[in-house]
Amino acid sequence: MERQPRLWTSSFLNVCASNFLVFLVFYLLFVTMPIYTIESIGVAEGEAGLIITVFLLAAILIRPLSGQWVESFGRKPVVVTALSIFLGSSFLYLWFDAFSALLIVRFIQGIGFGMGTTALGAIAADVVPDQRKGEGLGYFAMSMNFAMVIGPFLGLTLIQNAGFTVMFYVCAALAVMALLTGLVIRVDPLAEPAKKSLVPSMHNLLEKPVIPIALTGAVMALAYAGVLSFVSVYATQLGLAEAASYFFVVYALVLLISRPFTGRWFDQYGENVIVIPSILIFGAGMLILSFANTAFVLLLAGGLIGLGWGTLVPSMQTIALKKVPERAGSATATFFTIFDIGIGVGSYVVGAIATGIGFSSLYFNSSFVVFGAVGLYILLHGRKVRSNAEHRVEYSS
Repeated sequence: MERQPRLWTSSFLNVCASNFLVFLVFYLLFVTMPIYTIESIGVAEGEAGLIITVFLLAAILIRPLSGQWVESFGRKPVVVTALSIFLGSSFLYLWFDAFSALLIVRFIQGIGFGMGTTALGAIAADVVPDQRKGEGLGYFAMSMNFAMVIGPFLGLTLIQNAGFTVMFYVCAALAVMALLTGLVIRVDPLAEPAKKSLVPSMHNLLEKPVIPIALTGAVMALAYAGVLSFVSVYATQLGLAEAASYFFVVYALVLLISRPFTGRWFDQYGENVIVIPSILIFGAGMLILSFANTAFVLLLAGGLIGLGWGTLVPSMQTIALKKVPERAGSATATFFTIFDIGIGVGSYVVGAIATGIGFSSLYFNSSFVVFGAVGLYILLHGRKVRSNAEHRVEYSS
């Protein structure tokens, strides 16, 4: 077998670092901003949710446009512009404390977040060698996964021990670091387009070949939103609040251990060999979560969900990029636009459902949504994938 091309280049390390820092700020503020608006500004709990909704809405709206800007202006200009917007809005938290003003700040930061993560995803696809695409994008996705673990812990620790003002300064410092790491990313000039158009084409706003796999991901994101938003509440109701703090730690550890294998197997044996078992593992984790009555069972569910869902996201993103490899920016934007809608809708819907049936029943029923996604995946994509034997021949040639 030929020697594999190098993966851990300076550009790949910097794009992972910048992505990690952006998502670190995102998850830090995701858990603390509702608390800030309730405790410091005095808004009602129902209105506090808008502070998250507005951010996600801006990201969803800007992604298709930023995907075309990436293809039109190039990766680096969009990254620098986006991270500058993200940084500027991070400082604005220190100046405004009216709820209406904060909603505007959140919308602006959501624009920077949507643009930045789209462009960083496109750069990651460029700098990862084709032969190691699944492995490389899996590691890139881990930068988001680790931010999901560290961000909430850091945010809650800061507001409990230092206060909201210090938290906002920390977020601004992290945004500065995100911009600095973004500035030093080296992009192949041959990949930069000559045609520049600020007005996007409405005809190609979404990449049609990417929509089926994105829809599959969005359906499962509806179920995952219930974990992301409410697992700590569920654990507290069970009397397992202390164990809940380790839920995403176990999630991340399982990812860290499994990533070298799952990424390589994706490249070597093909998509179905990884995606279908990952959906089943994710569904099993949701099912076990619904029956959790001890810390061990709760953390076991966290490990299975981490292995299943944590493998699915980069795998589906890689599939999306393979659909239109010549337009990585648009492919990334299309995938995450639809995917984020699943997360956003899920966060609202599962909360309303849980109020009526309880979290245990919610997770139990969500597991069957996930299991059903196996059929959806096969129908929309999996049946069209070449056989594993063909993948192995291609890999070893």
